[in-house]
Amino acid sequence: MTRATKPMSLTVNDRQVGPVAVPEGLMMQDFLHEYLNLTGARMGCGQGICHACTVVVEEEDGTLAEMRTCIVGAHWFEGRRVRTIEGIAERDTDGAVTDLSPVQQAFIEHFSFQCGYCTPGFVIGATVLLDRLQREPVSREDLEEVITEALDKHICRCTGYIRYLEAVRDVALKTPGLVTS
Repeated sequence: MTRATKPMSLTVNDRQVGPVAVPEGLMMQDFLHEYLNLTGARMGCGQGICHACTVVVEEEDGTLAEMRTCIVGAHWFEGRRVRTIEGIAERDTDGAVTDLSPVQQAFIEHFSFQCGYCTPGFVIGATVLLDRLQREPVSREDLEEVITEALDKHICRCTGYIRYLEAVRDVALKTPGLVTS
């Protein structure tokens, strides 16, 4: 028995992909892993609860959103712009990392991870939060609550979350225009 396929095209990490024949019902995480060899979106719970599998989706208005790839079919991403953890850092034309994103650098400086399995999801969540803060700055007084709310759905079994929260707070406070007094 052969699975039915449909053509799909999208942009992943600023690279046009497709059209490629993708089985109907294939989850996006499987597409990323099996078709593009992008394995940073991790299989954690397989139910969309832990958020280890999240990627960034650029909305039509340019804002960023998180999307879980273990529970969303690949064809939902048809025509969309997606950024995986592999596309967060700046790279040269050969694909070598030239600069980490501010979030990635802060996570290293704060040693915000232990095993690292959930870290891609936290980087994605923090990246989307910082994008939101660029448009909708928050007061310093509300910053902790906003960070907690944004990252609360991400599950980590190793670190206890404090270092992730500290790293994101530092990036928000050091980035002009994200936090008001």
